[in-house]
Amino acid sequence: MSQTVSRAIDILEFCSQRPRELREIAEELGVHRTTALRILQTLAAAGFVRKDASGRYGVGFRLAGLAQSALDQFELRSVVHPHLVRLSERTNQTIQFAVPQGGQMVYVDKVEPSQGISLNTTIGGFVVIHTAGVSKAILANLDEASRDRIIANASFERYNDNTITNKDELLQRLEKVRSAGWATDEGEFDVVSNCIAAPVWAQANRVAGAISITSFREKADIPALLAHLDDLLATTREISHELGWRADDAASALASSKEL
Repeated sequence: MSQTVSRAIDILEFCSQRPRELREIAEELGVHRTTALRILQTLAAAGFVRKDASGRYGVGFRLAGLAQSALDQFELRSVVHPHLVRLSERTNQTIQFAVPQGGQMVYVDKVEPSQGISLNTTIGGFVVIHTAGVSKAILANLDEASRDRIIANASFERYNDNTITNKDELLQRLEKVRSAGWATDEGEFDVVSNCIAAPVWAQANRVAGAISITSFREKADIPALLAHLDDLLATTREISHELGWRADDAASALASSKEL
């Protein structure tokens, strides 16, 4: 891969997290500002990045369009989406689906009822690793190497008093999640919202992603959301079966773990 193409990819990934100043981009790439600007101008001309009113660079509309086209061809999302719609209709809550991808986790689908919570998460956007319920549901069920690769990218930024701010604390939470079979986000990123989440499984007891039910805390706190836990778990089981998961996969994995 050419150096210019590699830098362009780095810029797109960096700016997809949030809009960035030219100075930040140049520092991230380790290049002079003129070099970063030249690549940004090429990307902007193609519609892959755009410059906002404050002079910062974010992802462009053409990139969003390509991402949507890719998602439309993404078989996993096509399997999951009808289930998310039904779960949202039963609970009247916002439903999200996220999957592990390399060293990150990405939201690949979301259903928001007309009177549900409108989230600032976007399809194709990264999950906040150390706060999100879907993140905990996935991490708790990954193999250790994959789990640690993703956790290594966690910022552990403190958003409020509920935020997990170090790896040891997160690992302790993940043990509880693995045991329970579901996870929570108790206002750890945004104090006004919370969620419950559960993993989706594929063949060979491999975690394929996680689904969350999210609400404003004043509308439904964690105990209220747990009233929908059976619906959530039924949904994740149905999807898992469609993806080739079988209950005996889980039983075999549990027996193996007890032997270690």
